[in-house]
Amino acid sequence: DPRARGFATEFAGNWLDFRRFETHNAVDRGRFPSFDNDLRQAMFEEPIRFVEDIVRRNRSILDLLYAKDTFVNAPLAKHYGIPNPPAAGAWTHIPDASTYGRGALLPMSVFLTQNAPGLRTSPVKRGYWVVRRVLGEVIPPPPPNVPELPADEAKSDLPLRDMLAKHRDNPACASCHSRFDSFGLAFEGYGPIGERRANDLAGRPVQTSVDFPNATQGDGYEAVLRYIQQNRERDFVDNLCRKLLAFALGRSLILSDEEVLERMKQSLAANGNRFAAMVEPIVTSEQFRNRRVATAQ
Repeated sequence: DPRARGFATEFAGNWLDFRRFETHNAVDRGRFPSFDNDLRQAMFEEPIRFVEDIVRRNRSILDLLYAKDTFVNAPLAKHYGIPNPPAAGAWTHIPDASTYGRGALLPMSVFLTQNAPGLRTSPVKRGYWVVRRVLGEVIPPPPPNVPELPADEAKSDLPLRDMLAKHRDNPACASCHSRFDSFGLAFEGYGPIGERRANDLAGRPVQTSVDFPNATQGDGYEAVLRYIQQNRERDFVDNLCRKLLAFALGRSLILSDEEVLERMKQSLAANGNRFAAMVEPIVTSEQFRNRRVATAQ
């Protein structure tokens, strides 16, 4: 059904907060001339095509995290260093993009670019996006007097990792930052527009080793996936179920919706986590079949 694309655009775009990326202008195009309008549009399109594929082929929802495939066109293939790009205007499925540091949602350039302020990366924003948007964690807003980090990574005296370590020395900041900084630091191997890199903009080697909230250690975004798989997968599934149910009902969830959420999770567990297994309990629920709709005036 052609509406599957509309679903992928609206649901995933709002859940993962990339719906307005087509107008994203934070990138300094003088420093990053490869970030033109064609590449920006391709970045926006990649997660839409991937989520649409999850829906159309009734794939496991865990593929959103752990799959190795993605979709690229010529500008995005060039950006990712993928050889033999498709013809102009065409898109192709890359069954194993892990060789190029890609695959599934987390290493997509749209998220890495959107959660960077333009002339440097932002482990804070990237990590916060993972724990809030992907895992559904609720974290209070920062205090109003948080000191600003340097705007240009190339002109900073210290690597971002070291500056954030100093920031966490403040106990008022550490309680929240300890919950998400490690997720963002694991993505330091990707620059401000999601390009893979070995050095930051000042020429310093980047480090991607991290200590996760449960004191386990890892290196790179693959370690983030292992950490989620071993410790937070249920949070991901619960969050996705909640976001999809709220989207379907067109409202915030209330206590009486918990029964539907539980049926969704049971259905997923019994059916290999297939996408349709999450949808059926929604469309057969009393809430969905009897939801109020606006009447024409």
